[in-house]
Amino acid sequence: MMKNGICQLDETKICDECQECMYCDLKPNKICDNCCECLDEADYRAIKIADIIMDPEKAKKF
Repeated sequence: MMKNGICQLDETKICDECQECMYCDLKPNKICDNCCECLDEADYRAIKIADIIMDPEKAKKF
């Protein structure tokens, strides 16, 4: 997929919409469905948002 006209797999290449970036790294014949198997469990994290502070003065504490 094009991102600012630059290939996501090769930063020195202009995107020619070959869609090679859409295929799975582990199963080259499969289009990526975001299963995250390629990330391994240690490569990504999640955070839980407990509160949103709208007051700039209170936000300075953090």
